[in-house]
Amino acid sequence: MFFMVYAYSAKEGEIEDRGTAMQEIRDLLKKVETVGDWWGVREYSEKGQFRMARNGQNSANSTSVTRGVMVEVMNDGVLGYAATSNLTKAGIEMAFKRASAQARSIAKFSLTQFDESIRPANKGTYSSPVERTLSDLSPAEIQDFLIKTSSVLKKGSSVIEASAWAMLSETEINYISSNGSDWKQNFSILTKDSSVTGKKDDLIQSRSSGMQGLQWGAEALSSETQASTNEKLLTQLDELLCAPECPSETMDLLLTPDQLYLQVHESIGHPLELDRILGDERNYAGWSFVSPEDFGSLKYGPSILNVTYDPTLASEMASFAFDDNGVKATKEHLIKDGVLVRGIGGIESQKRSGIAGVSCARATSWNRPAIDRMGNINIEPGESSVTEMISSTERGVLMETNRSWSIDDYRNKFQFGCEYGRLIENGELKGVVRNPNYRGATVNFWNNLSHVGNKDSFEVWGSPYCGKGEPNQIIRVGHAIPTCKFKNIEVFGGA
Repeated sequence: MFFMVYAYSAKEGEIEDRGTAMQEIRDLLKKVETVGDWWGVREYSEKGQFRMARNGQNSANSTSVTRGVMVEVMNDGVLGYAATSNLTKAGIEMAFKRASAQARSIAKFSLTQFDESIRPANKGTYSSPVERTLSDLSPAEIQDFLIKTSSVLKKGSSVIEASAWAMLSETEINYISSNGSDWKQNFSILTKDSSVTGKKDDLIQSRSSGMQGLQWGAEALSSETQASTNEKLLTQLDELLCAPECPSETMDLLLTPDQLYLQVHESIGHPLELDRILGDERNYAGWSFVSPEDFGSLKYGPSILNVTYDPTLASEMASFAFDDNGVKATKEHLIKDGVLVRGIGGIESQKRSGIAGVSCARATSWNRPAIDRMGNINIEPGESSVTEMISSTERGVLMETNRSWSIDDYRNKFQFGCEYGRLIENGELKGVVRNPNYRGATVNFWNNLSHVGNKDSFEVWGSPYCGKGEPNQIIRVGHAIPTCKFKNIEVFGGA
C-alpha cells in the first residue's frame, strides 16, 4: 500500500493566512478584482493520517495537512483555472487574473461554448454521519489498535507475517460563486485492512480482511469487530495452506461483495465515464468499448441487473450533497433492467456529448480541476439468498477478496484473482481451494449473471485509490454490492 501526500512550501508570513476562516476568504473576495463573465471559488482543506503496524511493531506513521483554493473564471464561454495556497488578497487576485487570462487565450480553440448553466447555483451543507469524530482518536490510540491487531495475528501457528493499517482523512470543502452558490461539505473517511501471510512446507498463502473504506468515525476501530475478523483470517489461512489448487474449467461462479465491488469498478464504472468515451483519457487511462450510440440500447446484462450512481447512501465513501461543480447529488440508474441508460459524466461532458449523466465532477484536492469521476456505483439488491444461489449450483466455486486484477485499455477483457475459494458441488459448499481466478469479457460476463443477492448479502465497500487524469488525481470511490452468481465462467488456478 502507499500513501500519497501533496506537499507545498509556504512563503514566510503565509502560514497565518492559510489558517483563516472561509469568512475571511469571502471578505478578501470583496476586495479582489474578480474579472470574468462568471467565477467560482472552491476552498479545500484536509488533514490526513496513515498508520501501520507489522508483526506487533510500529511500521509506518505519516501525517499531512493541505489547504488552498481553486479559482474558476468563465470568459467568452470558456473556463480557465488557477489554484493557490496563498490565501492573501494578492494570492487570490493573482489566481483570478491567471484563470481569466487562460480562458481568454484558449477561447479561439474551444470546441464547445458554455454558460452559467453548467455551474448551477445551490446552497446547503453536508457532513458524514459519524458516532465519534476521528479527532477523538489520538495517534497513540490508533497505533495501539494496529499493534495489538498485528500482534494477535502474528501468534497464528503458521503465520510468518501479520499487518494492520488505517488511513484517516478529515476534509472540508467550501464553494461560492458569482451566481449565488454557497455550500459547505465535511467528510470523515477511514480506510482499514489487516492481513496474514503463512507458510507450510514450500507453500505460501495470504488472507486479508479486504481494504474497506467508509464515511465513518472513530467507531470504525472496534476491538470487538476486529477480534472476530482476526479469528476468521487465521482459520482461513490454515485452510488455504492445506487446500488443493483451484480447478481449471468452465463453471458457475459466486462472487461476494468484497470481490465483486472491484469487478463493478473496473468493468462497469470506468467504461461508462463520459470523458473516457469522448476520448479525453485515451492517452493515459485508456478508452472504452462503450460508444455514444450504446446508451439506451446496449444490453449490458439480464433484466435482473440494475446499477445505480448513488451519492445519497449514508456512510458510503463517495456520498455527498453536491459535486465539485456545485451540481446537486441525485441517485440515477446507469443500467436499468439490464439496459445501459446513463453515463458517468458531469454537466460539462453531458453538454459536449448529448448523453445523460450524473453529478460526478470531482477533484482530488484544491490544486486540481473537477473531472468526470466515479462516485458510489452500486448494484441494487435482487431477490436471491446466498443459500438459493448455492443450492441451484451443480458445479461451481465461490470466491472472496481480491488478490490481483488486470483489464485492457478498453475495459473489455479482464482477469481477476481472489484470496479464498470454496467449491460447490450438487448444491452444497465443499472444500476450500487456493489461488482461485476467473476471466472473461465485460458484456458477455454480465449477461451470464443469473442471480442477484437480496439485502441480506448487500454490503458497502470503498477504496481511496482510483486513479485518473493528467496530472493524476487519486480519488475515493464507493461500491455497495450484494453477492451475485454467474453462469459458465472460465475459472482457473495458479498464483
